Amino acid sequence: MPFWAAFLLMWAAPNAARAQEAGASPRALPAPYDSIFPQTEYLGPTIGVSSSAPNSPLNDFLWRHSDWLQSHQISISGWADVGYNASSSKRSNQPMSYDIVPNSVQLDQAVLQVMRAPDTVQTDHFDWGFNFTGLYGMDYRYTTAQGYFSQQLLEENKLYGFDPLIANAQLYLPAVGEGSIVTIGRYISPADIEAQTAPSNLLYTHSLMFTFDEYTQTGVTIQTKLNDHWSTLLGVNAGGDIAPWAPAAQPTGQALLRWVSPDDDNSLWGGATSFNNGKFTANHDNLQEFNMTWSHRFTRDFFTETEGYYMDQWDAVLGGTCNFGPVTAFGGGGCGAPLPGMSREWGAVNYTEYKLGSKDFLSVRNDWLDDVDGERTGFATQYASWTVGVTHDLTALTEIRPELRYERAFNGPTPYDDGTRRDQYTFSVDIIQFF
Repeated sequence: MPFWAAFLLMWAAPNAARAQEAGASPRALPAPYDSIFPQTEYLGPTIGVSSSAPNSPLNDFLWRHSDWLQSHQISISGWADVGYNASSSKRSNQPMSYDIVPNSVQLDQAVLQVMRAPDTVQTDHFDWGFNFTGLYGMDYRYTTAQGYFSQQLLEENKLYGFDPLIANAQLYLPAVGEGSIVTIGRYISPADIEAQTAPSNLLYTHSLMFTFDEYTQTGVTIQTKLNDHWSTLLGVNAGGDIAPWAPAAQPTGQALLRWVSPDDDNSLWGGATSFNNGKFTANHDNLQEFNMTWSHRFTRDFFTETEGYYMDQWDAVLGGTCNFGPVTAFGGGGCGAPLPGMSREWGAVNYTEYKLGSKDFLSVRNDWLDDVDGERTGFATQYASWTVGVTHDLTALTEIRPELRYERAFNGPTPYDDGTRRDQYTFSVDIIQFF
């Protein structure tokens, strides 16, 4: 570990004694958000927060028939996410992500997750955990990393495929700071409001700015709780969406900081998500990414989160990572034109969330992306999107998310509907069934 990282860990201070509010974990501030939302904690490390087994008929069945799984708190569960969209586009919904085939029903993702969460509430002994999350469906087109079965996308351009989205081990070290977790393996990029797993998102579709940043890394991170208000995440990995054994792999740094205000109403989370030499390598993006998210809650039922990022890289190609599969309306067909020098992108997104009732919440999203040189989307223009949707719990195991969305490119080319339109309207709805 570099000297500066070791120094940062050494000055972890003991947590000051404080009165415990009702429902608070013994080693964490009370959860800022109501449990109806996919996330109840602010973004960033949540060491000291209690975890529980998923609400899963499959896991309940396995635990009833396996004392070993239950005694070791190993859970096996999953979900299927099926969606439909009605679009003003006829050939392709891109640059909107995931839901890319217009006016159709698609299997977005079918996921099996096997995991054990380390107990970070206690501080008297070492603990361990792991997470393997396998994903099949159309969403693999966005989660694929070079070296993980990536020939399905980058050579064959299949609409559906499989991706081992998460595959890591975790070591909990209670004596480092006020508790630290070392993660070894493949993990979801920790910087964003949005995530790759459908149940973790506040809306069905994704913002434009999220579509074009990094999705996963493979490497080693250490998350450290310094006290109730400050935490760090430091790491080194093989690069964004790249396996360590892939041709594009190279040592890449990661350093992020989390702060929660004394009144527990505000949080900042961000820093350097990826940094190295920044040169496009082996037909693959090598993004230099810097993120910051401000979260503010008005009440536990009403909050807003705003994220911004800046990205760049050197000597890339128009449209980013090369896909050598057959030419289709949803992408593929080789590399784009070279872009000598630095290519840059700026993005921002705001989510405002409001609990409507015991089974419903409202989401409003405003999103902006400036693809200055066209390196991410293939079109050098500025974009914006506006989305409103409701999440409704049909049952404890079934969730439905209808939404309305409008998006537009403001200058230069016409990126929508396979390069023929400047804007796009969509009505989308998905159903998540847990099992």
